[in-house]
Amino acid sequence: MTEIIRDKAALRARVTAWKRAGEVIGVVPTMGALHEGHLSLAQAARAGADRVIVTIFVNPRQFNNPSDLENYPRTEHQDAEKLAPFGVDVIYVPGPSEIYPDGFATSVHVDGLTEILCGAFRPGHFDGVTTVVPKLFLQTGADKAWFGEKDYQQLQVVRRMAADLDIPVEVIGCPTVREPDGLALSSRNLLLPAYARGKAPALGHVMQGMAEALAQGGTMAELGGPAEAALLEAGFDKVEYIELRAADGLALLDRLDRPARLLAAAWIGGVRLIDNIAVG
Repeated sequence: MTEIIRDKAALRARVTAWKRAGEVIGVVPTMGALHEGHLSLAQAARAGADRVIVTIFVNPRQFNNPSDLENYPRTEHQDAEKLAPFGVDVIYVPGPSEIYPDGFATSVHVDGLTEILCGAFRPGHFDGVTTVVPKLFLQTGADKAWFGEKDYQQLQVVRRMAADLDIPVEVIGCPTVREPDGLALSSRNLLLPAYARGKAPALGHVMQGMAEALAQGGTMAELGGPAEAALLEAGFDKVEYIELRAADGLALLDRLDRPARLLAAAWIGGVRLIDNIAVG
């Protein structure tokens, strides 16, 4: 079984020895409940670094809904078993006091990128991300970090934060991993009732159709309303957004005039799902 370290002092001692030997440190930050998407990140890290640390920390500052935090899946033992074949050197599972000790009073905020899309519906969520991620970068001594493109806005926010704070970490995005029926893998999929799991792939299918229409010259003004209606007809309870954004910088677009991403968030069976597709 992969070694589990729970305190930052022990982790730093291990990392210091690796650094002294000139080894490149890779990190995969997660909140646990690992699926094939996370494992693809661990595999990419194994290929791109000498040492690999997977962090598991359910970050309370990323949840604006207390019940969402309480219900988030916690599966540490199963996560360790899943990581075993991937040659991960350490699983870092810090307790809350290792991340937010008594008196902790600092928050990191990225302007612009965090007020749109998911940020408009989850106040404070990205401040939680941009506060915990630099701490994990520093505690792990990471030279490289791997994130999934499924959380595309988060990837852009983390890249902006690392660049702005001069954190010498290369932030690498990896493609979204999907179920055979097209549903983007997410830890939240474990929370879907059976009826909702059967309907959930409609999100990716509707978005794929929109992406093809946009590539052929369609506009969001034409396509957005019918797409939302199609999702509601397919069984979704609410659509928070379906937007076309520039791939770099996330500027709002109506038509495809540069490399772009189609991003969406919608609720089904009491679970919030997000997805995105490259367009152009």
